[in-house]
Amino acid sequence: MFAKYDPHGFLTPVKGIKMKTLVYGEKSLLTRFHLEKDSLLPRHSHPHEQTGFMVSGKMKLYIGKEVFLVEPGDTWSIKGDIEHWAQIIEDSVAIEVFSPLREDYLPG
Repeated sequence: MFAKYDPHGFLTPVKGIKMKTLVYGEKSLLTRFHLEKDSLLPRHSHPHEQTGFMVSGKMKLYIGKEVFLVEPGDTWSIKGDIEHWAQIIEDSVAIEVFSPLREDYLPG
């Protein structure tokens, strides 16, 4: 699968959090997140492994009992079923891969 970047079509699952699935295959999915300053990604968990890259901005990422200050260039990987959440400190862009494929993130 190949896709040209299109700035339209983002979803807003939580106030201040916009997301768009960019591409996906049989076993993984790539998603772009736009995170507004002072927004909160609520505490949650899911069975998918989640690996991310901070493109721009800054946030505090809580993974289990650990807290990380995430800045541009930083990366993370969260095992499935581990509780995590984030406080967005600056307007941010993050890219994340989910595996196995998250059917709830498929377009359409």
